[in-house]
Amino acid sequence: MSKVKATPPPGFTLNINDPQVQEAAIRIQASYRVTGASTELREKGPPKILQELRDVVLVEGSAAKLECRVSAFPDPFIVWYKDGKELKDGPKYRYVFEDPDFVALVVRDGVLADLGKYTVTIKNPFGPTSGSACILVEVPAKVSKGPDNIKIRGEPPPDVAWLKDGDDIDEDDRVFFDVGDTNTILTIKNAKVSDAGKYEVFVENNLGTDRVLCSR
Repeated sequence: MSKVKATPPPGFTLNINDPQVQEAAIRIQASYRVTGASTELREKGPPKILQELRDVVLVEGSAAKLECRVSAFPDPFIVWYKDGKELKDGPKYRYVFEDPDFVALVVRDGVLADLGKYTVTIKNPFGPTSGSACILVEVPAKVSKGPDNIKIRGEPPPDVAWLKDGDDIDEDDRVFFDVGDTNTILTIKNAKVSDAGKYEVFVENNLGTDRVLCSR
């Protein structure tokens, strides 16, 4: 069999000094590098976390999302924990896999009890890795009238004020109020006729305000 020498088509020339030719060569080289990098990321080995989890703030009643970027081949097994306790995928805690490189946990219907440290473990046959972050919970200021006291709640803890007929009460040795973690109590010693009026409690934090009428 005779050898045939390949020749360019008639009229075809390639000038390597042509800027367009050089630009095309650069694009081809860049594409090759990206493909090569992608291949390297898919090499077999233990999982790696490429983007760490970050702390997030969850407002009561809303949802929060923890996410990280990982590299793992073969595909890993994912488990999430809160304060060391495994979280099951379901209505409250939702495991999310947006694409092969991102794993996430969505915490729904946020409550103060969701405050804590969350950990994701990522494991394949070559070994495990893990990462952690915290969910911080914020609660709008709320006040309500209980059977024997005034209940308050909020995170950050709200500022509390008592009002009489719309004006702040100036405390002294006879009229003063105490503020606890979950309630507030107004004390009036040696009550006078002038103490009669409309009493309210006003609470405020960075998420909102609230007030309740205590008596008339």
